Amino acid sequence: MEKKPVFIAGPCVIESPDILETVAQELVRLNQKYDIQIIFKASFDKANRTSLSSFRGPGMVKGLQMLGDIKSKYQLQILTDIHESCQAAPAGEVADVLQIPAFLCRQTDLLVAAAHTGKIVNIKKAQFLSGMDMQYPVQKVRESGNQQVWLTERGNMYGYNNLAVDFRNLADMHQWTDTVIMDCTHAVQRPGGAGGSTSGNREFVPMMALAAKAFGANGYFFETHPDPDHALSDGPNMLYLSDLEKVIASLL
Repeated sequence: MEKKPVFIAGPCVIESPDILETVAQELVRLNQKYDIQIIFKASFDKANRTSLSSFRGPGMVKGLQMLGDIKSKYQLQILTDIHESCQAAPAGEVADVLQIPAFLCRQTDLLVAAAHTGKIVNIKKAQFLSGMDMQYPVQKVRESGNQQVWLTERGNMYGYNNLAVDFRNLADMHQWTDTVIMDCTHAVQRPGGAGGSTSGNREFVPMMALAAKAFGANGYFFETHPDPDHALSDGPNMLYLSDLEKVIASLL
């Protein structure tokens, strides 16, 4: 019997307890209905926003407390990203998966610190690297004593303010890890394409997911929000929470 894929879903950044609760309740419903592994994702700090004035989140201490409350109340696994090595240990006390942002996937100290937590380390492939290049970040984590490494595709730079996905990277990255994830929402971004913020094309998210499945992805990452047009980060490429089920169902 074919193993069901892993799903990662949640808002880009922690905006409020109410939004976390709304998303968590829907993930629990989908988990029960489809009997899938679904991991709740939200960032306590978005350190790589386009503008200094962009919303970043509640910060590590408050954010991890909020994520811990969701984990405890809904029995959901948690994924959050870290940007500095000093964040790894405290984040690892709450999160089941520590995510390394794409721009930082070559940062040795960050990878080593994440590895030392013993948690799953999900490394996003940089927009300027190939799938074959990701063997080296994987080696850094494994040689630091942690064999639990996932890799995530999120597109490559294609000129200015645009990304393109070479789906061959998914097959290539399977050489380095058994779990290769498609970030279906960041892959449709147009970085910096909205004059000081990032734009995107969420209408392409379902097709990104299906194409990734054809190339061997066994995990899918979706940023989702009850009202993405008014989200405080990454709204143009996030899925409406009400659309998440039909995308997941199409992949099963």
